[in-house]
Amino acid sequence: MNYIKPKKLQKGDTVAIVSPSWGGPSIFPHIYENGLKILEKWGLRIQEYPTARMNASFMRENPQVRAKDINDAFADPSVKAIFASIGGDDSVRILPYLNKEAVSRNPKIFIGLSDATTIHTFYNQLGLITFYGPSIMAGFSQMDSLGQNFDQHVKDVLFNPKSSHEYAPYDTYCDGYPDWNDFNNTGKTKDLKKSSGWKWLQGNGITQGVLFGGCMEVLEMMKATDFWPPREFWNGKILLLETSEAKPSLHQVDHVLRNYGMQGVFDKINGLIFARARDYSNDEKIKLEEKLVSVVAKEFGRPNLPIIANVDFGHTDPQLVFPLGVKAEIDCVNKKLKLIEPWLN
Repeated sequence: MNYIKPKKLQKGDTVAIVSPSWGGPSIFPHIYENGLKILEKWGLRIQEYPTARMNASFMRENPQVRAKDINDAFADPSVKAIFASIGGDDSVRILPYLNKEAVSRNPKIFIGLSDATTIHTFYNQLGLITFYGPSIMAGFSQMDSLGQNFDQHVKDVLFNPKSSHEYAPYDTYCDGYPDWNDFNNTGKTKDLKKSSGWKWLQGNGITQGVLFGGCMEVLEMMKATDFWPPREFWNGKILLLETSEAKPSLHQVDHVLRNYGMQGVFDKINGLIFARARDYSNDEKIKLEEKLVSVVAKEFGRPNLPIIANVDFGHTDPQLVFPLGVKAEIDCVNKKLKLIEPWLN
């Protein structure tokens, strides 16, 4: 597939804010507005679409309204990027209402995580490069508490594409945020912990592939629907998987991984990158790593498939931004992960 590369952001560009899943901004406007401040600091002009602050209960009952905002944002040539306000748990319901043609006419950046996985998957199959990264309320709102490296990384990815980019782990991380009902917690994170770094579980040499993936539990909601990728889609992919704040059990993770194996995915992909699991203890993380190797290597016979775990993306902060649809390289010898082509025009 020849992927469509959106244009990079520039100071003064207009960006759309939409709520494709949960109407979180209507419940915690202070958290939402604090996230918008980062975009304003970067010199972006903000255009809030109707769902951005729409009543959460109404949005839940009307998935077509959420889809319309995304369609309208793609159709508007003055909008250069679309930011998800936050995740949720039912964006799969908007997929039948999304306009496929709007992408080819006005390709642009789409960025979000968690439940936005459904939208990434939808557009990725149409050939659009999208960005798995922070949402306004979860990531951007806490950016000033997470260090300059996070701010600079996200800005560099969206504004300054290069011919390649080498990822590196952050020194510290947090599992979520303090109670948003307390206004004093605006922009704050839970206590930062020292990172133990990425875990290179198996693999030899250097391999390349096209990035694709998202939240494990959200992808489960797409399986067996008309929007699940066909078998040939997985050829040559580097699969990214992360777990949500719901903290799926190791038993659940085992079943999900086995399902991918039975679909033949592990025979087709060129690498597996698993995120730092939110709210897992150190012991649970070790058992998760053992589970990854056990299923992939032992059950499905891929002992040489590169697997990296405990990587900084998804539901822990600060996050790395991964452009889905872009070629990446896993170097198991030197323990390096990098993009090997420009991700924006």
